[in-house]
Amino acid sequence: MMEQQRSLLPFYAGWGKYQQHLVAAIAPLTIEQLALRTTPRHWSIGMYVTHIVANRAWWFHARMGEGGDEVTPYDLWALGVCEADVDPGHTAAELVAGLEQTWRLIEATLARLTPADLARVVPPLDEAGRERHARLVEPALRPYAQMWLDAARRAGTVRPAVLFQSIIWGGLEHDIHHGSEISTTLGIHGLPVVDLDD
Repeated sequence: MMEQQRSLLPFYAGWGKYQQHLVAAIAPLTIEQLALRTTPRHWSIGMYVTHIVANRAWWFHARMGEGGDEVTPYDLWALGVCEADVDPGHTAAELVAGLEQTWRLIEATLARLTPADLARVVPPLDEAGRERHARLVEPALRPYAQMWLDAARRAGTVRPAVLFQSIIWGGLEHDIHHGSEISTTLGIHGLPVVDLDD
């Protein structure tokens, strides 16, 4: 008897719940509230959410090749945040749209993949790959894309090959890590935190 292939989605059901809690915390925020920080040297709430969205899109779409063109704008959405500490000033509606679009990408990927896929390898990212991605960014992000390319050239690094399992775990870990920073910032300013109670 042939063993039935199992989807990965049931093993990551908690991630979907976390996504819902994160969206619920972000959706009602004003542009002023999204600009709040714990200290001047920390990112704002909006910057953290932008970074979460971009990280999801980068790893699942740009690197794993999942999803379609609808995700491409998010691949390098956080370049200004990461390269120049610039708050892009996205509205709550824009951030929620990014969270929802990238969650649909992750959910579809997890539903399609099986445990055997966890051992698949994403090849290294070289300079040509970086340049290809940098050409796809919206015009406002192009100066940051160039900063990203220049920094990688100076460092002389090539992103190593990585297992699908590492990408999936890293994405979940990244969401939880930065989600806790968002929650802390909300709490410090007397706003409702990312509620983890079901």
